[in-house]
Amino acid sequence: MAGVIDHLIIVPILLPLISGAVMLLLAERSRALKGGIGIATTLVLLTVSVGLLQQADAMPATSSVRTYQLGNWPAPFGIVLVLDRLSALMLVLTSVLAIAALLYSLARWHRVGPRFHTIFQLQLMGLNGAFLTGDLFNLFVFFEVLLAASYGLVLHGDGTARVKAGLAYIAINLTASLLFLIGASLAYGVTGTLNMADLANRIPHLAPADAALFAAAAAILGTAFLMKAGAWPLNFWLPTTYAAASAPAAALFAIMSKVGVYVILRLWMLMFNGDAGSLAGFGGNWLLFGGMLSIAFGTIGVLASQSLPRLAGYSVLVSSGTLIAAIGTGSGAVIGSALFYLISSTLGIAALFLLVELVERMRDPGADVLAVTMEAYGESDDDPEEEVGVAIPATVAILGGSFIACALLLAGLPPLSGFVAKFGMMAAMLKMDGASVHASTWALIGLLTVSGLATLIAMTRTGISSFWARMDESIPRVRVIEMAPVVGLLLLCLGLTIGGGPAMRYMEATTQSLRAPQDYTTGVLQAPRAGSQRETAQ
Repeated sequence: MAGVIDHLIIVPILLPLISGAVMLLLAERSRALKGGIGIATTLVLLTVSVGLLQQADAMPATSSVRTYQLGNWPAPFGIVLVLDRLSALMLVLTSVLAIAALLYSLARWHRVGPRFHTIFQLQLMGLNGAFLTGDLFNLFVFFEVLLAASYGLVLHGDGTARVKAGLAYIAINLTASLLFLIGASLAYGVTGTLNMADLANRIPHLAPADAALFAAAAAILGTAFLMKAGAWPLNFWLPTTYAAASAPAAALFAIMSKVGVYVILRLWMLMFNGDAGSLAGFGGNWLLFGGMLSIAFGTIGVLASQSLPRLAGYSVLVSSGTLIAAIGTGSGAVIGSALFYLISSTLGIAALFLLVELVERMRDPGADVLAVTMEAYGESDDDPEEEVGVAIPATVAILGGSFIACALLLAGLPPLSGFVAKFGMMAAMLKMDGASVHASTWALIGLLTVSGLATLIAMTRTGISSFWARMDESIPRVRVIEMAPVVGLLLLCLGLTIGGGPAMRYMEATTQSLRAPQDYTTGVLQAPRAGSQRETAQ
């Protein structure tokens, strides 16, 4: 039984690969069968991911990682997959979003283009592989897999807007991939390895000239990851692309920017910790101020957005900027709360992307333009015969309630998990500088507060135009399979609030393991080979 459990680490990569390959062999008209296979695959992925998270949470503090050596080759010579609390958390989050997006797509989106289910499974394979891999080369491989699949999802459904946004998205990500290759090649030339744990061991012993070259490699790699994370000024493409994508694709893309954040957090905590010699803390200020600028840019975009899809796209930038700035503080308490925020904001943004299409069904094609004109010229369409006590249709009530929940989540207001996360980050920031709080800390707290206020204003304005002052009296047709994923994601955020104590404990344990990179390096580099005497003795 122990041997079977050991192989669970590779299941999140192999399962979607096999499922996608099987569906590729099926005729395109067998969409119902493909949908069933896809749902079954994602449910199994969620079950496995939850099991891996429980295993990671049960690990002792002195042994915070588990490894899977492909071909039984030990690190750093072979390919190694690494499971710890952070990677397990990201696997569960990916599986939850996958189920929500896939269920939503079964209403109609999986029928509007070819090979949707295969592309979707390959996207999951790339995401899971990026979270589990233990070396930079395979990180690049999984990045390319998830990006190639995302190109198909961005263009799924055709349309001029999608094609234009998709072409820009492809060009930007090809540039980021080129930077990734250059940075990884330079790092390998300096250190002779691409294994993350081995890199962390070799960095403190680099000669000054080599340390400067490695710093350049890290800067190039950081630029590539920040492009994928949506950091300013490299994020101009993201709102347009996410707004143009289909609803299920955009919901899954809510975690795409978090892949870049995950890699930055992983590598920065592992390679530039206090034991890194002259490179200790390298790039921390760039992350802090870059994140703050991303929050400011996203906040301006949220306020300026005249459509709900673009508002959701700019909310992604605010979320990514908050996480990057939190990492840049270098405080374990801040990063722990930021991980809680990562889960909450990702679930909330995914729910909003799914909700966008349902809300848009209530609006006339020219409603946005007409609303702006009325606001500019002060015109009104007040009816002198005001109706009193008109019943709210159930569909509109559910959509409106879900919209309010999304607004509370993204603005960081009580009682939902967004408030818990932001409050935790701000409280930790006020304590991290000791008696006197630095100006940069006050600036970050101010930006978090202003971004929440801006989100509330923008969501309120959009909500009024969508629900309170609708241009027509039509009630949108919404299927249960479309509404259920939105409600499910929001209920998970409510569950995060109710179970905030255990969830925050897990985040704090995750941060503690990240701040003890020697456990990671020892666990990876000294992991016994399968069937070795050391393993048998244990």
